[in-house]
Amino acid sequence: MAGMWSFPVVALVSLVLVSSSATAHNDFHSWLENNKAMYEARMGQIANGINVTMEDALAVAENGTKVLVVCKDGSCDYGTLQAAVDSIPVGNTQRYILKIKPGLYKEKVNVPRTKPFVTFLGDPINMPTISYNGNSAKYGTWNSATVIVEADYFIAMNVIFENSSPRPKDGEEGQAVALRISGDKAAFYRCRFIGFQDTLCDDVGRHLFKNCFIQGTVDFIFGAARSLYSNCEINSVATGRTAITAQARSSESDEGGFSFVNCKITGTGQATLSRAWRKYSRVIFARTYMGNLIDKLGWDNHGYTDRDQTVFYGEYQCFGPGATMDGRVPYAKKLRTEDVKPFLDVTYILGRTWLRTPPPFQNLN
Repeated sequence: MAGMWSFPVVALVSLVLVSSSATAHNDFHSWLENNKAMYEARMGQIANGINVTMEDALAVAENGTKVLVVCKDGSCDYGTLQAAVDSIPVGNTQRYILKIKPGLYKEKVNVPRTKPFVTFLGDPINMPTISYNGNSAKYGTWNSATVIVEADYFIAMNVIFENSSPRPKDGEEGQAVALRISGDKAAFYRCRFIGFQDTLCDDVGRHLFKNCFIQGTVDFIFGAARSLYSNCEINSVATGRTAITAQARSSESDEGGFSFVNCKITGTGQATLSRAWRKYSRVIFARTYMGNLIDKLGWDNHGYTDRDQTVFYGEYQCFGPGATMDGRVPYAKKLRTEDVKPFLDVTYILGRTWLRTPPPFQNLN
């Protein structure tokens, strides 16, 4: 992301409140109705048993799973994650599970676009940590990530992704990404993302983050993806004013957006839920606990008043000391049940045909 105070957002707007701009209202209404139509169509397909089990390419991949064991003591197939990834053939059509034994893996890892169907699976009792100290000064923000995934159908479970770069001083920029996910149809289960500024680059594609922990200071969830965050803890370690998300939807036709459902926002600082880094950013928080670190304004247009009419920020049945809608900026929307329904489960990311969880760690040889 560009600067320390650059914050993109995705938001859903309620039909309960009338936008001060007819254009913005109509744009949102069209987008909302399109999502509701997609949801209803998908529910109809599911009811009739139409293509709701598994995509063909994924079915082939899961039927031929191979396991590569990675550990630090030299007794396994590979001693580094990158070596294991490099061993996977280009254009592979089988699922490769990297069984990662406990330990600290100090390396920069890249899963290229030519290697889909890769899984990182850690020990749930003693989760492995992948850590590197890349930063924007050396690599640029986008490539500073400890782990870069550009391939489709990536899965990670029970893994800690960490950027170990030091905390930037107040007022300084210090982008240092722990994970960048740029592939489509990716899922993260019980993972932890640790860093300061720009911890998680949720770049592009459809993604699920379930039961994850995400920690940072500024813009620490950012990107242009269409993602569902379910039952995640979002922990700020900021010391002053900050923003949690920065969703980078940049045009009216962009389908991107972050939906946070049944999550928990904790930590320190004085935080807004998002800033208007891009003109058409969208973010929704539903049934989420908001600690007292959330500023009463809730959201921030980043000084661009014209974006009040184009960003979509929505809240639905949130609770906690930071969740009161009293005092929210006028362009924040309180969503109705019928409006928010398509964004509360994996239907939002069309996940029923591609979401899979790995087998238990202990069952793999």
